[in-house]
Amino acid sequence: MLHKLIGAEFRACVEREHEGKPAHVVVAHRVYSTDIEDLWDAVTNAERIPRWFMPIEGQLQRGGRYQLKGNAGGTITRCDRPTAFDLTWEMNGGMSWVTVRMAPEGKGTRLTLEHIVHAADVEQFWSQFGPGATGVGWDLSFLGLGQYLETGKDVAAEAAASWSASDEAKAFMRASAQSWADAHVAAGEVPDVARGMAERTAAFYTGG
Repeated sequence: MLHKLIGAEFRACVEREHEGKPAHVVVAHRVYSTDIEDLWDAVTNAERIPRWFMPIEGQLQRGGRYQLKGNAGGTITRCDRPTAFDLTWEMNGGMSWVTVRMAPEGKGTRLTLEHIVHAADVEQFWSQFGPGATGVGWDLSFLGLGQYLETGKDVAAEAAASWSASDEAKAFMRASAQSWADAHVAAGEVPDVARGMAERTAAFYTGG
């Protein structure tokens, strides 16, 4: 079954400046088999987001504040239906940034996500876990979104909690961590260093 599960279809690690400071950027994209308006609605509609991601509240519009239950909150800084939105990702006193872009591709729609964090803010954490710490989480979200769009059934909450403890889920997380290590190596990281980061990230997600 694992080979049938898809998180992101493309992963990359990029180093660039953000707001005048060096930043690590985790990039992921996937093409979903739905039109752009439906994909936009699935990732921006407060009634649909909990069906594949997690409960959310707030003003889901440009300038509005949002809060994910038990997770990050922030401000929506861009909202251009149906192609682009940007937001701040604020959690445990830290801030990073997420951008989402959508564009028609073939018979589906490509979703591209970037998660940006200032390098100086996560120096120790990054040296321990690398891009997979963020990337595996987004892979799980891409997976949930894909399953929801394909089946129309809720894949979040209790169902996700049960699945996350399964052998299949743990194998997916390990494979995701390794894929992010591969992307890190492609970006110039030393292979042994990237593999060590991936092993620690996989252990964190799988509990051992």
